[in-house]
Amino acid sequence: MNFNQTQFSTSADRLAGCPHNSVAEIAFAGRSNAGKSSAINAITGRKALARISKTPGRTQLINFFEVVSGHYLVDLPGYGFAKVPLAVKEKWQRELGKYLHERETLVGLVVLSDIRHPMKDFDQQMVAWSVQSKLPVLLLLTKSDKLKRGAAHNMRLKVQKQTQDEALVKVELFSAHSGAGIELARDQLSQWFSKKTFNCGKGMQSGGQ
Repeated sequence: MNFNQTQFSTSADRLAGCPHNSVAEIAFAGRSNAGKSSAINAITGRKALARISKTPGRTQLINFFEVVSGHYLVDLPGYGFAKVPLAVKEKWQRELGKYLHERETLVGLVVLSDIRHPMKDFDQQMVAWSVQSKLPVLLLLTKSDKLKRGAAHNMRLKVQKQTQDEALVKVELFSAHSGAGIELARDQLSQWFSKKTFNCGKGMQSGGQ
């Protein structure tokens, strides 16, 4: 799949605003300083596709990037550092939860975790929820260039052992700066997209509810 053709499609602040033509979606989740936008830009080869905010946690929308017709990369709001009123944060979290639990066209989840501080509480919750839901996860340990090669490899092995289900959770080193893990990520996303999506008609209907 040619990720270089990916284009921004739309943003939604709630489930009802998600694209109605969706066949398959792969969501990206991570703490606001984990390098999520940089990872999306690196995987698509589009330097400015996903905006990189100087203020972590500023984005409060679910952003959709269309790779090919009906196939989307979904940039979920970053968690952990948002300086917003509590009421806004609670609404934001509710809508994010609805997306993850109700969006039937969701075929895979990419969780990004800074290799220097991996698997914080919310990272663990996201992975655990995905395993429970039988949703495959690609856990990218970002900024791997910040550690020496041996230390980075050892951290990957350590995190892989911590996962609850190695059949569903794949852990890889990733660096938008050095290019490490970009091709592996593209291959995994292509595999998820290429799988036949069952109940796609039902999922499209649920996206508009």
